[in-house]
Amino acid sequence: MRPAEVIPGLRPDFSWEIPDRLNMARQCLSHPAEQTAILDLSDGMDRAITVGELHGMVDGLARALLQQVQSGERVGVLLSQSPWCAAAHLAIWKIGAISVPLFKLFKRDALASRVGDAGAKFVLTDAEGAALVGDLALPLLVDEIAMDGDPVPFAETGPEDPAVLIYTSGTTGSPKGALHGHRVLTGHLPGVSISHNHLRKGDCLWTPADWAWIGGLFDVLMPGLALGIPVVASRLDKFTPAACADVIARGGVRNVFFPPTALRMLKAANQTIPGLRSVASGGEPLGAEMLAWGKQAFGLTINEFYGQTECNMVASSCAEDFPVQPGCIGKPVPGHEVAVIDRDGKPSDEEGDVAIRRGSASMLLKYWNRPEATAEKFRGDWLITGDRGVWEGDYLRFVGRDDDVITSAGYRIGPAEIEDCLLTHPAVATVGVVGKPDPLRTEIVKAYVVLKPGAEAAEVELQDWVKDRLAHYSYPREVAFLEELPMTVTGKVIRKELKARARKERDFSAREGIDALDAATYLSVAYQSNKEKK
Repeated sequence: MRPAEVIPGLRPDFSWEIPDRLNMARQCLSHPAEQTAILDLSDGMDRAITVGELHGMVDGLARALLQQVQSGERVGVLLSQSPWCAAAHLAIWKIGAISVPLFKLFKRDALASRVGDAGAKFVLTDAEGAALVGDLALPLLVDEIAMDGDPVPFAETGPEDPAVLIYTSGTTGSPKGALHGHRVLTGHLPGVSISHNHLRKGDCLWTPADWAWIGGLFDVLMPGLALGIPVVASRLDKFTPAACADVIARGGVRNVFFPPTALRMLKAANQTIPGLRSVASGGEPLGAEMLAWGKQAFGLTINEFYGQTECNMVASSCAEDFPVQPGCIGKPVPGHEVAVIDRDGKPSDEEGDVAIRRGSASMLLKYWNRPEATAEKFRGDWLITGDRGVWEGDYLRFVGRDDDVITSAGYRIGPAEIEDCLLTHPAVATVGVVGKPDPLRTEIVKAYVVLKPGAEAAEVELQDWVKDRLAHYSYPREVAFLEELPMTVTGKVIRKELKARARKERDFSAREGIDALDAATYLSVAYQSNKEKK
């Protein structure tokens, strides 16, 4: 790893460089006014927004907000990738209020739960978003409310003062609001830079991920603004490999954060994208097959990184500094103390809970309105991620979510390795692996597979594929073929839904006295029929 003096956010001794007074809006708007901040390719646009222009947009919104919003109040932001989305968050932070990122693909119940839990009276949005918000809060149209006037001073906030309330994607339960202070941006800078082989002059960032999520907002947009790296704004209405390549070419993009789902779609289309300097990915493990494909498609090694909404960008690969090890999510990012701990909270060399010690700058302040959940998230000085991992030298290998690890005949089996193996089969497009309750073995490995268009594969073929490549006890004893997998809006497989499906299959099989394959087939047909009716 490079010396700390070239890693943003850190002092030479790798301690955090966080002043007593800190406001994220000031961090992002402190560059020369003529410098390009955002390349706007949204909605058919093609223009550069300078720091000065962005600051003018921020102040216009800030003046309007000061008429009705107090310091510490929560304000929703329901905008897709655009300069106005960036300006909305910055304006809220500049006046000392708390922004709440919201996603336009949310249905009414999802919006209502987040707006209601946050207690947000106002939502900065556009005409499309206003229709979605309805009467949940007062929609404020960003292109209409901006006011002229004197420059707005930055609120004198500190690093621990609340700034942003980001709701989790709900892969393991109902979404929780992670409240972060103004230090959270600084906490992301080392990992973001490292995951892109050290960001530098001449770079240009983009992600197809929406800026409503921590991956878009704090892995790309805000670090780019803070570090003076231009960021492309272009949210695709529908992600396609051709549209993705077009954005990268038109925007002169050099550095991309691709969620794993996007990489899988690019791979399925055999899409190559030249001219990139770095590709980073996080959210779920990629596996050796995807990394090998990435070298062919991009001419570089994909850097995987690790974190979660509660404490992000804490481990990363960096092909420029050290060899990337397939199956591992890299090494701890300087500034973050990452450990694998046992049930007593002690660091361990065996498989255990992935944990992060208090003091990480990207760590949440608390869960909003959830003191019990906040307490449960910590074990002593350690934040428990809910993931299982094991050290391989100084590389961290992801085993699986704590509640995803499969216990079968006394063996503990991580689903990620099996999924990675099945994804190397030429017929498999995507896959989710879970444990299915079994009276003899506690659980059996069950694989839910989506095949590539026009491809064919039999259950025994995929079972043998895993048997020939992994441990004999880890092959899927059952394989079900689906048209699609349940996914979050951020592209992660919702394992709890697959587990619930597996339990229904077991119960139906026992009740009707039919074998597991027939039960799975019947429920698949019923599921598809119900979906079509909806």
